[in-house]
Amino acid sequence: MAAWDLSVTVEDLGPDAPPVTLSVASDLHVGGVILKLVEKTQIKRDWSDHALWWEQKQLWLLRTAWTLEKYGIHADARLLFMPQHKPLKLGLPNGKTLRLLVCFSNPVFQTVMGICRQLNIRHPEELSLLRPVEEKKKKKDKDSTEEIYNLTEVPLSSASRPSLYNGMPAHFADSAQMEAIYKMLSVTQPPPAPEVIAKQYRAASVVDKAHIHGRWLDSSRCLMQQGIQENDRVWLRFKYFSFYDIEPKYDAVRLSQLYEQARWAILLEDIDCTEEEMMLFGALQYHVSKVSQSEPQMLSSSAAMDDLESALQSLEVKMDGESSSASEMLETMTAPELNDYLKIFRPKRLTLKGYKQYWFKFQDTSICYFKSKEESIGEPIQQINLKGCEVAPDVNVAAQKFLIRLLIPAPEGMNEVYLRCENEQQYAQWMAACRLGSKGKSLADSSYQSEIESIGSFLAMQKTSSGSHGNAPASDESINTHSLVSPRYHKKYKAKQLTPRILDAYQNVAQLSLTDAVMRFLQIWQALPDFGLSYFVVRFKGSRKDEVLGIAPNRLIRIDLGVGDVVKTWRYNNMKQWNVNWDIRQMAIEFEGNVNIAFSCVTADCKIVHEFIGGYIFMSTRSREKSDTLNEELFHKLTGGHEAL
Repeated sequence: MAAWDLSVTVEDLGPDAPPVTLSVASDLHVGGVILKLVEKTQIKRDWSDHALWWEQKQLWLLRTAWTLEKYGIHADARLLFMPQHKPLKLGLPNGKTLRLLVCFSNPVFQTVMGICRQLNIRHPEELSLLRPVEEKKKKKDKDSTEEIYNLTEVPLSSASRPSLYNGMPAHFADSAQMEAIYKMLSVTQPPPAPEVIAKQYRAASVVDKAHIHGRWLDSSRCLMQQGIQENDRVWLRFKYFSFYDIEPKYDAVRLSQLYEQARWAILLEDIDCTEEEMMLFGALQYHVSKVSQSEPQMLSSSAAMDDLESALQSLEVKMDGESSSASEMLETMTAPELNDYLKIFRPKRLTLKGYKQYWFKFQDTSICYFKSKEESIGEPIQQINLKGCEVAPDVNVAAQKFLIRLLIPAPEGMNEVYLRCENEQQYAQWMAACRLGSKGKSLADSSYQSEIESIGSFLAMQKTSSGSHGNAPASDESINTHSLVSPRYHKKYKAKQLTPRILDAYQNVAQLSLTDAVMRFLQIWQALPDFGLSYFVVRFKGSRKDEVLGIAPNRLIRIDLGVGDVVKTWRYNNMKQWNVNWDIRQMAIEFEGNVNIAFSCVTADCKIVHEFIGGYIFMSTRSREKSDTLNEELFHKLTGGHEAL
């Protein structure tokens, strides 16, 4: 076969070096080209991480057994010979920046797995990379250079779990400097100064939030294919708000970064919360920062104890499964009764009718209601089946407002119902019952009482104990309240007005340990109505105006852009199939009951939206038995579209 010249640029020779010209034939395989290159450069080093990048086709030539002909490479091809692992600046949820070696040739999904392995973060499928949003820069800030923590010296390992030393990966135990980096990763940061909060980018509207969600990188393509170069800056963030199997003992870094992402979401008003909740978030942040300075961080116990613990846990799961049929029969015979007068309200458009009082009865996993207690022997006005419905709190203890918001699945979307309780005790009982019912459990379930107690303690935390801040330590008066609440409250209240309110809320959380306080912060964040929503501006088929699609861990929401109202809700468990017409970039989804929707995406590529929906469906397939192995193939099948197949 005739020989021809192929020129290859070798990165290691420097930016100004001319390309190396090789004499090749079309039947030469890629491995042979690399061998010739290495011989010709005469540099002695480890070349095992190097590979060829084909610039015009934006493609890594990783199949070294393929011939040039099979790849379709001719003399005009611009090839680069360079390492697959290069340094990248990584912005963490806590606002710090790391510089570390990442793989530029694997799909981003695998690159994130490699990053999480280095940082000791379990369940890397919940995180991903996105292009950063620029901060507001002031002229004075030109010289201020941020501190970058360097991890580029860490040797690359292919082990699925790093070996631990004193509870942290062995590579962090090498030096005091590396230990300091691990401390930065695993310990929560002190509250940020108000100026730092003001400097951050704040999304002013749903459309701004949609533009941020359009910045996620494609998980099935590599960094180079998405225009990310060596030493570029990207953000590492939790992308899927479906946090699986959080274990404080193993998840020091994961918990700390998750707390930081939640804290910034609240401080930058990415998620709405009531004033009462904001004071509680402020108090918890104050407590976490206070305790983390004084309490040594938890280091995980010995491996043997951990193995014993997980063996006992799996045995418990097994025994639970075996004894369930007998216990279920027993439970249904001894289920406690729950019935009382409650008020109900069904918000419909253009109706101003208020709450109506009825006699409510909780049976199995459903609620029935009657005109009065006397009529409860006959047929109910309506029976609401709670299994699979969504239960959200709407509570303001100070205003004595105790509402339970139910979203009930229906073929055309979700029906919304509000139940109003008279007092805390009634609310705790009915809220606990509704939560169990939504999971398909009856009141006989053993967790009913503990659910009531946890709701009761949650309400107690929101109570402001009047006059109690008089006995708070005087030094606490100097807390910087503007570091603990979002800028809206800086404008609304002076610092001295906020201090007693935050200290009031602090009285209720001051006894919590560091881990419990962080977990409580995350629980309250997860209970917010807008938790876990990622927004995209879309154009529905047959509509003339742009609307917003909200993607949550368990549902899709259609939002009117003009008014901001939720128009429709569809749940994933009613979804039959979804597909993308890649030619016209349109997504079509079919739900049960012959409901079909189709839309094109305005603020993001439809691959991002497709990946979000497929990703959440993938998250729901995880189970304890398989928790150690990540089914990467299934993830790409659900999220990759035709490009991944």
